[in-house]
Amino acid sequence: MKSILFATVAAAGLFIASGTAANADQNTNSNSQQTQTVTVKFGDSLWSLSQNHNVSLDALKQANQNVSNDTIYVGEKLVLPSTAQSASASDNVQVQPQQAQSSQQTTNQTQSTNSSTNSSSSSNSAKDWIASHESSGSYGASNGQYYGKYQISKASLNGDYSAANQERTADQYVQSRYGSWDNAKSFWQQNGWY
Repeated sequence: MKSILFATVAAAGLFIASGTAANADQNTNSNSQQTQTVTVKFGDSLWSLSQNHNVSLDALKQANQNVSNDTIYVGEKLVLPSTAQSASASDNVQVQPQQAQSSQQTTNQTQSTNSSTNSSSSSNSAKDWIASHESSGSYGASNGQYYGKYQISKASLNGDYSAANQERTADQYVQSRYGSWDNAKSFWQQNGWY
């Protein structure tokens, strides 16, 4: 009887978790420092959470050092860094060991100039490939909540639909989620989206 009850409760929990919205809930703990947290929802990434809560990606990663290889999970609670932590992290230009392991771009910087140039052209090729499959390369393409050449969410573009902002936002998104455009292209080929 207990195992049936446990299985029912577990199934209900999975049902509730799978029906959540794509936005993060914001909570405030009642400790002396008033630490703010967010609960990861389906579709969230570290980059999107940093953009939605106006904190730097580096500060968010530093506040959540338990996050491995930029992977987050639905239901996971992440600490939002304070404004002071966010400012100091954005001034920090050193690469964290965790970032170095997951970032192909960081690895390419340690190689020879020739190798970096080849990687750069490969990355540009992957970026162009994604743009052609997402919008046929059009900065004005619109599909519901997604907009532009790389079909980035309108919320992430913060009302600035210029080509420069689309390029910058897409580069930041791909770097934080995949580490490189080549990895994003590989994911797209396997899943039909990135």
